[in-house]
Amino acid sequence: MRIFDELCPRGPEWTVRWSEVEAAFEWVRRMRGVVQDPVHHAEGDVATHTRMACEALVSLPEWRARPEPERTRLFATVLLHDCAKPFRTQVDEHGRVTAHGHSRHGDLLARRILWELGAPRPWREHVAALVNHHQVPFWALERPDLTRIAYRVSLVARNDDLAILATADILGRVCGDAAGVLDNIELFREYCRELDCLDKPKGFASEHARFQYFRTPGRDPEYAAFDDTRMDVTVLSGLPGVGKDHWAATHRAGWPVVSLDVLRDRMGVKPGGDQRAVVAAAFEQARVHLRAGERFVWNATNVSRQVRERCVGLAADYRARVTLVSLEAAPSIVRARNRARAEPVPEAVVDRLIGKWETPDPTEAHHVEWVDTGR
Repeated sequence: MRIFDELCPRGPEWTVRWSEVEAAFEWVRRMRGVVQDPVHHAEGDVATHTRMACEALVSLPEWRARPEPERTRLFATVLLHDCAKPFRTQVDEHGRVTAHGHSRHGDLLARRILWELGAPRPWREHVAALVNHHQVPFWALERPDLTRIAYRVSLVARNDDLAILATADILGRVCGDAAGVLDNIELFREYCRELDCLDKPKGFASEHARFQYFRTPGRDPEYAAFDDTRMDVTVLSGLPGVGKDHWAATHRAGWPVVSLDVLRDRMGVKPGGDQRAVVAAAFEQARVHLRAGERFVWNATNVSRQVRERCVGLAADYRARVTLVSLEAAPSIVRARNRARAEPVPEAVVDRLIGKWETPDPTEAHHVEWVDTGR
């Protein structure tokens, strides 16, 4: 990422040129004046904390020892880790400040920002995953689901990167419990090292074993699950205009297709209208194929993990082997293709979908493919 390459500090000075950072990014300027909880953030507003966290990052010997591309990616991650706070911060009638959900919403916002900047998909998703999980090491030993989180992070980013981000975050604050939090971060490192997923992906016996592990609470991650799947289902995911119909016709020729666009046309429902009847009809079509043990394609936007899980979960209930295909293209291409459609999806609907967009990851299906349809 050229803009981050240019702004990322280099030795021997390792200076954060904050005025240039603010000038480059509107989302950094938006952090100015956003108040924080004074107990954990006595340093001031979100912009001040982000600058201090960046300065803490570049002082870390572990960060300086990384290859330059990894240093740049981590610098971008620290810049983005609180990007959603301007939208999630609330002050109650007693003056208490909260920013509930800023990590989760930061994942969504970081993805959109980096997509619009043209970041490569693996680079973008690595950063977004770290933003989403950046508070996990603070309270790691209190989480009953820590093992599952550590394995997921190892598949979409790196746990040692997450520990560096958390360290920079806590050192970029003025608060009384920093020493205890730093101890927790070190314990998180050791825990991931024992799991053998600190700096590499968790290995599973098979795709089916991985799929079942992330779907089944309490499952042994080392269990080589017997593959009892009996049909193939391909679930598409992508914004309007990304080329899902073309991909299905080209790569799944002859397969039955459950298409929400076709159902909308048949039922006279506009893209911006109430979709409940359309979705219900799609699920009923899917059940017909699943009961018959027939392979098929599920063609819908499916931009959020929660919506995809309904499709994948139904298929899994019928012992289908699920391939999840993530289709994307540059923003200008997506919007141009949508405008060229016979019945374009309203821009407001597209923007709403972009705001919910979560790129599929390997924990969601037996097999995940990522396709850039703009190439």
